[in-house]
Amino acid sequence: MSASRTPGHSRLTKAHKLSIAGVATLSAAAVAFSLVPADAAEAETISAAPVAWTQAVNGTQTQALYGHLSTQQVIANANAKAAAVAAKAKADADAKAKAAAKKAREQKAAASRSAARTPVFANNLDGWIKEALFIMKKEGIPGTYAGIHKNIMRESSGNPMAINNWDINAQNGIPSKGLLQVILPTFKAYHVKGTKFDQYDPVANIVAACNYAADRYGSMDNVNSAY
Repeated sequence: MSASRTPGHSRLTKAHKLSIAGVATLSAAAVAFSLVPADAAEAETISAAPVAWTQAVNGTQTQALYGHLSTQQVIANANAKAAAVAAKAKADADAKAKAAAKKAREQKAAASRSAARTPVFANNLDGWIKEALFIMKKEGIPGTYAGIHKNIMRESSGNPMAINNWDINAQNGIPSKGLLQVILPTFKAYHVKGTKFDQYDPVANIVAACNYAADRYGSMDNVNSAY
């Protein structure tokens, strides 16, 4: 026999019961969520975000600042080294310039002293003898103006181009030449450095002849005939 049904009541199936339980659960969750103050969660979120952002920004700025300072330091060091190199180069150049200027002044002074010590001699017999005596004094060769002059007048009459083509020396192919009639072997042996290597040069001829006379006779002053 079938069971009777109460009017106004409906049978709930298993599916219906599950649906009702789900709705109840969702409703409780919604109520629980609504009980949490909305501004508290929002405030927490808002207050945390600036801190994290500030930390990130500050870290980036610090790294950028360190990088900038490091670059500036490298540039400063490079500029300092360049300045030091330039300063040293300038100091070296100044020192060289000063040394060159000093040397030039010394050379000029030496030339002036040399010019002052070296008189100008006339290009004649008097000047030749005086110049020869000037050189002889420096070389330690004895002789006087009078002794040289008397022998010149006897040997060549004061002619620097005089040559003897008839005596024994001429016959042997080595004629006597110049103011004091010096043969070539004697001139070579007694030539004084600083004078011309020329038998006919009056000063070189006198100095070489006086050097020879000093060696053989003690001085040209002691020579009174052919020698």
